[in-house]
Amino acid sequence: MKKLYFNYLNTFKGLSKEVWWLALITLINRAGTMVVPFLSLYLTTSLELTLKDVGWIMSCFGLGSVGGSWLGGKLTDKIGFYKVMKTSLLLTGVLFIALQFVNTFIGFCIGIFLVMLVADTFRPAMFVALSTYSKPENKTRSVTLIRLAINLGFSAGPAVGGLIITSLGYNGLFWVDGVTCILATMLLMNVLHPKKAKAQDETKAENPESVFSDKAFWIFFVGMFVFGFIFLQYFSTMPLYYKDIHHLSELQIGLLMGMNGFVIFLLEMPLIKWLEDSKYSKEFLMFFGLLLTGLSFVVINLTGWVGILMVGMLLMTIGEMIAFPFSNAFVMERAKKGNQGEYMAYYSIAFSMSHIFGHNSGMQLIDNIGFDNTWNFMILLSAVGVLFLWMLIRIVKREKVVA
Repeated sequence: MKKLYFNYLNTFKGLSKEVWWLALITLINRAGTMVVPFLSLYLTTSLELTLKDVGWIMSCFGLGSVGGSWLGGKLTDKIGFYKVMKTSLLLTGVLFIALQFVNTFIGFCIGIFLVMLVADTFRPAMFVALSTYSKPENKTRSVTLIRLAINLGFSAGPAVGGLIITSLGYNGLFWVDGVTCILATMLLMNVLHPKKAKAQDETKAENPESVFSDKAFWIFFVGMFVFGFIFLQYFSTMPLYYKDIHHLSELQIGLLMGMNGFVIFLLEMPLIKWLEDSKYSKEFLMFFGLLLTGLSFVVINLTGWVGILMVGMLLMTIGEMIAFPFSNAFVMERAKKGNQGEYMAYYSIAFSMSHIFGHNSGMQLIDNIGFDNTWNFMILLSAVGVLFLWMLIRIVKREKVVA
């Protein structure tokens, strides 16, 4: 047991001080994002909106995310990641606090669009900061550390969020979201100011190639869009399935979703370290991660036993643990020949577009064909994504032969 413990600690060795600070900032910020997992429940219960209304609001969520990711990439390449991260965090905090006072359908569409437009400028900037502060050999593990911070915050967030809803109501979530973003801004200004931070591996191409000329990247983009589309069902339509079909309470839903973050916190770093040392390519691991996520919908449709929800969540979690770090590392590697902000922006946009179409489509499908058929649709869609990532494996192999 002692050896296992020290082996686990060794997986964190060699990461730079700045990466650890970035992880802590992300943890503080993410711990407060309690509104997002409960957004569909908040809109249908507190604001008494229909599922179709919620679907359109979630599309506005995604549109803001796309705009924010694109803008964040552009601004990062022009003014640097620090200014973008600082401004994004501060304004997001203010906007989250203000969002609780919006109570109309049109108002919430506009409000959630503006929140995500500002909030998601942070993502490309954070990825470039991560690439800048990481040694080349540690980049995948650095991404994994950030994900651990995200998921540690997320594992606590829904569970605490469920308690806040039970005791204080939904408005308390918006206050916590806003305040934690502002606290993260204060920490960023104190520990990651450019004058205090030491760049480890700042990559700038002398004659950067446009991301639009990178064929393999766009095959990858489609695969990640599909992965995001089905993955996001766990944070919009799935909570409704838990409540309406399996009759779970908000607290039980929060605990089940919190299991996802806890498993990631416990197992992802050793898993990534082991996979990095294995013979498998990044492309194959992304392929396998998407396959497992698709299988999570297969098992949910096999039986009405409530325990199957934990099996589905575990399959999705393992798929997520594999797909996200290696997809990020894949983009970081390809970004060396172009503008880092541009590559990271379009990587983020793949998931932002999933927000636009994934949430809304899921809501509309549930409303029209029910939960079981919606999960069958997700299974078919995951097969399409798996096909694209198989194509990516073949393209990258050919590139290596030519090189």
